[in-house]
Amino acid sequence: MFFARRRLAVAASVLALAAGMPAVAIAQPAAPGVAAAPTQRAVAFAVQPGAAEGTLILPLRSEADLDALTGLAEIDAVRRALGSAAFRYGARQSLSLRGIGAWDRILILGLGSEAGPADVQWSGAVAGRAVMSDKGPATVMAPALSAEQAAGLATGMGIGHYRSNLHQASARSAEAPGGLTIVTPQAQAAEAAYRARGAGLVEAMTWTRDISNEPANIVYPEVFVERARAAFRDLPGVTIEVLDVPAMQRLGMGVLLGAGRGSARPPRLLVVRYQGRGAPDGGPIALVGKGITFDTGGISIKPGAGMGNMKMDMSGAASVVGATLALAKSGAPVNVVAVAALVENMPDGGAIRPSDVLTAMNGKTVEIISTDAEGRLVLSDALVWTERNLNPAAVVDVATLTGAVGGALGDDYAGLFSRHDALADQLTAASAATGEGLWRLPLHPSYAQDTSSTIADIKNSGAGGAGAGSGAWFIGEFLSRDIPWAHLDIANMAYGGPNDWKPDGSAGFSVRLLEQFVRDWTPIEKGAADGGR
Repeated sequence: MFFARRRLAVAASVLALAAGMPAVAIAQPAAPGVAAAPTQRAVAFAVQPGAAEGTLILPLRSEADLDALTGLAEIDAVRRALGSAAFRYGARQSLSLRGIGAWDRILILGLGSEAGPADVQWSGAVAGRAVMSDKGPATVMAPALSAEQAAGLATGMGIGHYRSNLHQASARSAEAPGGLTIVTPQAQAAEAAYRARGAGLVEAMTWTRDISNEPANIVYPEVFVERARAAFRDLPGVTIEVLDVPAMQRLGMGVLLGAGRGSARPPRLLVVRYQGRGAPDGGPIALVGKGITFDTGGISIKPGAGMGNMKMDMSGAASVVGATLALAKSGAPVNVVAVAALVENMPDGGAIRPSDVLTAMNGKTVEIISTDAEGRLVLSDALVWTERNLNPAAVVDVATLTGAVGGALGDDYAGLFSRHDALADQLTAASAATGEGLWRLPLHPSYAQDTSSTIADIKNSGAGGAGAGSGAWFIGEFLSRDIPWAHLDIANMAYGGPNDWKPDGSAGFSVRLLEQFVRDWTPIEKGAADGGR
């Protein structure tokens, strides 16, 4: 009976489309949400350690840091173990020792002799992942670290302690882990630094990874909006606006709506504004994210292998909202707006086809070459809306856009495209500060020919060659040249297998980078593009 109703509804959708009317959205049952047990350790700071219990973590930049551990009864045994293992104290290097003193385990954590903030945070993530199975309390003795380094280590441990087993029964019944105590002579300053920034960053990374890792029958455009509302609830300086299908139809957002036309899940445009106390005057920084909650490729359907990963094709939207969440939770004095273009791309009788022509909000017409090049469609209307409604100081869009960027950069860097050198420089600086790699790629004028159409103003897929570059060029055609704009193609960095930073699934890539970029923002005078080749 369900399939009979489905066929009738599809027929009604096709007839409605032919008449220029909106298609009927067909409700689909969603799997019930399940709540996993708490996985984060409660974090405290202290000047002196408590009783030897659970796991002890010793972060060390070099052998000299051992001299500061004067109160550790097991220091001689630790020294012998480090010498025997030829431990080199490099960043993210670790050594696990058991059976020493009263501790269940002593984890030696290398930071590197020239440890910067990114090294400390990443090393903290290594420790967080290493002690995930340790249910008892954990103590970090860090007498040689600065307050900022101790706070960064705690932040990294929270990020590393993330679990992606959202729907496992064992996760729901598991006991919460013991607390984490950071022991440092500068406990008060370290705690202040952590509460002011690190704690919010951990929460935002967790939110971003959770929503990216959820299957598409749990999270689709409407649910993404609901979860964002819940995350930002009661935070000062935040306002949320949501455009539904009728609102976008009135605005003429034909390409964004076209990308979602084959799905029973209606699109949404989510706008989260945050303006902190003390934020500078002027327009906001706009972070615009591609939010394809599931991407089959549409009529240009993808191969079956790996298609399940396309639940994470909304990672760009998750990251821009997550970065804004981190800033809002820490009360940062910034003016930022996250715009999430949320669509599910499915094949259906009402879906767009190759050779269709759609009209964007600014009147520009788009010839569809591939319905699997849908991310640039949703971003184009989102960028037009952003320019017309926000008067942004700068725009950065983030998208899992192309497989080609991985062919160029592997899994070490996301692609950075920009026509504005000053903006690209600021993003590159944020990349260096956080360790989230960006590599600038060209926006060559030849890409205009690659995306030219004989029937419309532009086509949504290039004629071969620079796939990542032609995709970026297409997106840039929907924003005025005088607005500082950059495009981050994170398709090769957003998700993947487990490593010392994350479990299988979402990496939450670009949350920390964008948070740093917005905090460090230096205004750029609007004007003609000055770079890009």
